[in-house]
Amino acid sequence: MTECLSVLGSTGSIGTQTLDVANKYNLNICALTAHKNVKLLEEQVRQFRPRLAVMYDESAAADLKLRLADTDTKVLFGMSGLIEAASAEEADTVLNSLVGMVGLEPTLAACKARKNIALANKETLVAGGELVMNSVKEAGISLLPVDSEHSAIFQCLQGCPEKKYLKKLILTASGGPFFGKKREELQNVTVAEALAHPNWSMGAKITVDSASMMNKGLEIIEARWLFDVTADNIDVVVHRQSIIHSLIEFVDNSVLAQLGEPDMRIPIQYALTYPDRVPSPAKELDLASVATLTFDKPDYETFECLTACKTALSIGGTSPAIANGANEAANALFREGKIPFLRIGELVSGAVSDIKSTPLNTLDDVLCADSAAREYVISAV
Repeated sequence: MTECLSVLGSTGSIGTQTLDVANKYNLNICALTAHKNVKLLEEQVRQFRPRLAVMYDESAAADLKLRLADTDTKVLFGMSGLIEAASAEEADTVLNSLVGMVGLEPTLAACKARKNIALANKETLVAGGELVMNSVKEAGISLLPVDSEHSAIFQCLQGCPEKKYLKKLILTASGGPFFGKKREELQNVTVAEALAHPNWSMGAKITVDSASMMNKGLEIIEARWLFDVTADNIDVVVHRQSIIHSLIEFVDNSVLAQLGEPDMRIPIQYALTYPDRVPSPAKELDLASVATLTFDKPDYETFECLTACKTALSIGGTSPAIANGANEAANALFREGKIPFLRIGELVSGAVSDIKSTPLNTLDDVLCADSAAREYVISAV
């Protein structure tokens, strides 16, 4: 079980729930980071007394430093601060719940410092999958998934003694707020409508990704690297209730699923206690109350991002980084009211189609592809 934890992105949805788990089991917290939520990070620092506190935003860091002048906590800022938090000497595990490409360099820093990683930052593996997994292997550390879908796959794989018995992975998707709608019905949807997720409480960027189904596309790419399978061995099924979190199918067509309440504290806790299981603060699943579980095929035509991610994965190289960078830029533009919802998928598809993929060997390869994708989106708007 984790004894000392560094939490990157502690004021977000995953970060706050991680601290719920840490508090329950009296885990030591050595570093906490946030983007610019000074008030909440100050409260967290006063509760957990970490050695390091990092604000990505420099002006927010200056504010936090003044607020914490009466404590022994060192306040840092920017990427250098995130990297120091990810490399904290006393940490045995780094939980990365940062949102976006900003999470990649701290993940690589944690690998270099030989810290075990609990990963909730999809973009780390989407953009830099081969690079990251090679770093994990070289460091001899563990990288455990925190996303509910990948945690479910990981848990199911405990019942698969050899890879030769595995036929496919099946990721479940809630379908988001626009399940069942066609393109013509999505022409004029608002940001507020896109943020109205039926089952999960998440940050704005991730919730919009769920609405566009980009989230599931990113998870397909992430699953390829986490579990060393090909795109052909990964399926998606829409499961509106979010009770089955994902499944695996064996070569004999038997299927194993992981079920639970839609509460992220379950996969967070498993990543921190693996291979042990301990009582959870999450509610017990009552199947009789759930009553009905439904399953549907995803609509690849309406939700263009899903198709774009599968295409990017098949192209390989820097193409997944291109898809991710284009989506981050387009998602932000939609949330700012500068483009319509359907334009997100069009821009991601266009970037994957129009920007040449190159081999992915270094961090610079990833960053160049990401920059090219963002420039593509900005120039196209």
